[in-house]
Amino acid sequence: MTWFERNHGKWLAAWLLGTALAAVALAQWRLGELRDAFELDARIAHRLLSQRLAQHDAVLVTLTLYPAPADAPGADATLRQLYPQLLQVLRQPADGPWPAAEWAAAEARSRQTALAQVLPVPGSPGRYGLLRAGPQTAVALLIDLQATVPWAEWPLPRDSSPVAVTVLRDDQAWVVQPGRTSPGGWRFEVRKPLASESQAFGLSLQRQVSWAELPWLAILAACVGWAGLLALWRQWRTQREQKARAEELLRLGQVSRLNALGELAAGLAHELNQPLTAIVANTQAASRLLDEEGDAADASAARQAMAQAVSQAHRAAEVVARLRRTVARPEASDRVSLDLAQAVQRTVHLLAPELAQAEVQVQQDLPALQVQAEPVALEQVIHNLLMNAVQALAQVPAPERRLEIKLHADGPWAVLRLIDSGPGFSEDTRRRLFEPFFTTKPEGMGLGLSLRETLLTRLDGRIEASHHTPRGAVFTIYLPLP
Repeated sequence: MTWFERNHGKWLAAWLLGTALAAVALAQWRLGELRDAFELDARIAHRLLSQRLAQHDAVLVTLTLYPAPADAPGADATLRQLYPQLLQVLRQPADGPWPAAEWAAAEARSRQTALAQVLPVPGSPGRYGLLRAGPQTAVALLIDLQATVPWAEWPLPRDSSPVAVTVLRDDQAWVVQPGRTSPGGWRFEVRKPLASESQAFGLSLQRQVSWAELPWLAILAACVGWAGLLALWRQWRTQREQKARAEELLRLGQVSRLNALGELAAGLAHELNQPLTAIVANTQAASRLLDEEGDAADASAARQAMAQAVSQAHRAAEVVARLRRTVARPEASDRVSLDLAQAVQRTVHLLAPELAQAEVQVQQDLPALQVQAEPVALEQVIHNLLMNAVQALAQVPAPERRLEIKLHADGPWAVLRLIDSGPGFSEDTRRRLFEPFFTTKPEGMGLGLSLRETLLTRLDGRIEASHHTPRGAVFTIYLPLP
């Protein structure tokens, strides 16, 4: 995994996901708006055309109820002015049948069904005839379908609307409005029969939505806004993590100093016990000698002085013992069941800035393993070892700085290995690593590893150091499994 993937990969993925969701939501919202507008226009267009077809039926009923007026051509011209879609009014000849056989057949069907009959007009696309037989006479209308559309009330702009409008009858189709076609995108369609019992026409409206009609400015604004929100969220999380990391490091540092003081006190107590014991023994011996040999007056003074020395020596021993009890850490009573892998991950997270600054490549293999330990003590041990590894890795070129952290179970033990590719150490240094006050650092006290060993011993565990091939060091921690 590259540095960019580790530090920015999840944020980039979150931005891409949020952007995609916002884009889809805005596109769905826009498509919903366009669909609603299209369906509303379709309902209006259907109502207007159905009304016009109903007008045709009403005109025919009126014309067939009365005989032809004396001035039939003039009356028909007036009718065409009122209804521009009526190109011609044809009446049944007074002296005989219709000149065309299909007209006569349409009249017979009309008398039988009491409905007007639609007649095709060959060679005239967009036109049709409508014939109705009445009690007085039979009348036919020649209708221009294009002129039937009431453009003044039509909801779709005649020349610029993207909606294609077609009137259908059987296998015929009359284009009322061509609309606009676009490659790709989305397609809306509405098909409904017109509300006329005699004129069995269907109305088809189609709308092609192109990609260009999506709200790209709103999508761009959502992308920028989401990026800004993520940036603010990331900054807030980074500040919170830095604060928590600083507090945790401070806590570990305080505990480490207390433990170092405890280790130092234990060493001092061990070193002071021997001379204090010698003082007591020698003073008691002198007192016995004075009892056996010496002047009586001098012997009394010597015995008093020796008694005071013994008293002071016991008092000094008690002070040292009390100091040791004060700084000694509790042991088994503070142990809890914890996941060793999570403890390691928390410590690595605390040291993330140091690892990143040192350009250390960290590889982790940490299956879940439960151990009984004191959390702070365990994290302190791991923190110290990781810091030692970072300091050691600083001595090799950046591309070669690798740190492996592996965890596995081995019999009754949980085994944690920290393997670095640093310069390593000599065999003589390895043997003395855990000695108190032994250090290879110019300003070191030599208590770090010694203290870690003491802490692990109190947890019934142990720590080992070994060489790593071809270069580096391996620190292995053993903790008992529950």
